[in-house]
Amino acid sequence: MIQFLVHCKEDSVGVATMDCKSGQLIKGLFMDTQEPIELEAKMDISLGHKVAVCDLKEGDTVFKYGHDIGRVVGDIKKGEHVHVHNLKTKRW
Repeated sequence: MIQFLVHCKEDSVGVATMDCKSGQLIKGLFMDTQEPIELEAKMDISLGHKVAVCDLKEGDTVFKYGHDIGRVVGDIKKGEHVHVHNLKTKRW
């Protein structure tokens, strides 16, 4: 069962297709290549929320759907929840 989707291989986040619990091994799919990916959820991640598919450092750019969606404001580990607490827009 697929628990998260990553639009393209260059993306740094995927989107949960169901609720994921901390400590759970979750399975995902890169939609552009159809390659599977697995990672451990480091936090609870709600349906529709973002999960980091790689480690990100403060100041890094986050990519989703092949587009820049903002900058990291606190280090994020692979498998952690990515949301307003650790990702901010570059617009303001």
